[in-house]
Amino acid sequence: MKKIISGFCFISLFHICLFAQQKSAMDFEKYEPVSTLVVPEHPITHSRFPFIDVHNHQFAMPAMDLGVLIKEMDKMNMRVMVNLSGESGDKIKNSIENIKKNYPGRFIVFANINFAGVGEAGWGEAAAKKLEEDVRNGANGLKIYKSLGFSVKDINGNRVAVDDPRLDPIWQKAGQLKIPVLIHTADPKPFWDPMDEHNERWLELATHPGRKRGDDNPEPWEKLIEEQHRLFRKNKQTTFIAAHFGWYPNNLGKLSQLLDEMPNVMVEFGAVIAELGRQPRMASEFFKKYQDRILFGKDSWVPEEYATYFRVLETNDEYFPYHKKYHAFWRMYGMGLSDDILKKVYYKNALRIIPNIDKSGFPD
Repeated sequence: MKKIISGFCFISLFHICLFAQQKSAMDFEKYEPVSTLVVPEHPITHSRFPFIDVHNHQFAMPAMDLGVLIKEMDKMNMRVMVNLSGESGDKIKNSIENIKKNYPGRFIVFANINFAGVGEAGWGEAAAKKLEEDVRNGANGLKIYKSLGFSVKDINGNRVAVDDPRLDPIWQKAGQLKIPVLIHTADPKPFWDPMDEHNERWLELATHPGRKRGDDNPEPWEKLIEEQHRLFRKNKQTTFIAAHFGWYPNNLGKLSQLLDEMPNVMVEFGAVIAELGRQPRMASEFFKKYQDRILFGKDSWVPEEYATYFRVLETNDEYFPYHKKYHAFWRMYGMGLSDDILKKVYYKNALRIIPNIDKSGFPD
């Protein structure tokens, strides 16, 4: 009987330990420890200077109530929003009319290209003419989505490369019109890497599986990025804004080389502030050296997330959280940029390259 009881106790203890172990197990996605580090904190919800967000998307702008946007913009000190999703034709006209009627001077609209028909005779010239018409109707720049290089096909079903010569009239026209071209090519390099324990973007790919890429989906990362760089080199008369720091925010040495080589290229840091915030010393030096080449961009319109950007740019705070764990499970550090650099990043550089922005709302 004692042996049976002892065996029973052993089995029960085993199951209790196993149950406790199972109860203590936790998915990495749920692990969010509260830091015990005690350091000075300076949360910011309002930028030190008025700023221009050069990377925003408001598809409903032609008919939307702009007052809803203005309310949030004023809270954070955003003086001008650049809507990159202006599309073309009547949608540009309607957006401009909505702006002029309700909040003149607070919004800038960029046009977009409809790539249907690439390969037809005279397509490039017709697209350039359409861009010129959109600029005449109020557009002040051109936005190119990452679909160019990914999914845009010509009339024969072939992928259209970012630097396809059939598109050259578009870039040449942008240069003649003196409007910038903000272009997004590819995605972060880890999207192409094996999805294993070594991939920093594992959590993002696990929660957003549609973002996983490969060398045949549609091409290797390096090929897509090189296509973009050839485009920049081939059109030196045109000002390009490489979205997301050209996907080199985690390799500022390489980005530095590219900017030195291509003086017609600017960069904006939409959706990559987490990369800058984990290397504050190197990023700060980069901002000092290229203070005339960097623009403020955010990308997704989530007003409360701008606070992370302000804090990285303006403070010397240490070890504070990012706003999306799946983008960055690490902590941020502030760069503590000088007022002179902040003014350039927040508004002066954008005022220099984007035409027709109302300058009255900005300090000298």
